[in-house]
Amino acid sequence: MEFLGDAVLGWAVADMSYRRFGHIPEGQLTDLRKSVVNALALADVAREIGLGEHVRLGRGEAAADGSQKPSILSDAFEAVLGAVYLDGGTEAAYGMVERLVAPGFPATIEALDQLDNKTQLQERAAHAGRGAPVYAVSATGPDHAKTFLASVFVDGELLGQGTGRSKKAAEQLAASAACAAWR
Repeated sequence: MEFLGDAVLGWAVADMSYRRFGHIPEGQLTDLRKSVVNALALADVAREIGLGEHVRLGRGEAAADGSQKPSILSDAFEAVLGAVYLDGGTEAAYGMVERLVAPGFPATIEALDQLDNKTQLQERAAHAGRGAPVYAVSATGPDHAKTFLASVFVDGELLGQGTGRSKKAAEQLAASAACAAWR
């Protein structure tokens, strides 16, 4: 089911991306797709709908709080999407992606440039002849509802901080803050 759901997800997101932003270069469309079709983004969607509570795990994985692991949550989401496709067809599956995944799309073309702030920051640092950005991440809260705080440093200088529900989201926000404050 996961294999089928992955294919359906890729098709639906590619279609939505093209319909909304079809006039932009293919590379940006690919970046858009990668920003919403990845394990961390799908795990966030799975958490929002409470999917982890319904995943059956073996004893060891359950003891390790596997129902909150991004890889398990994203795989479960894709499996459910595959089942929706088989049971309800393309329209039902497309509707599920539109309701649950598409809200993660940027609202404007300008926002597409901000999808990967970490890459932007790394390019700025390299262009300025400075070292590569280094991220320090800490987490607070219970395993099922962690909040991550990321701090980004270039050559030992704190340039930005960000908080998010995943390490990746916090790092992206920290990089965004660093890009905004870049001197």
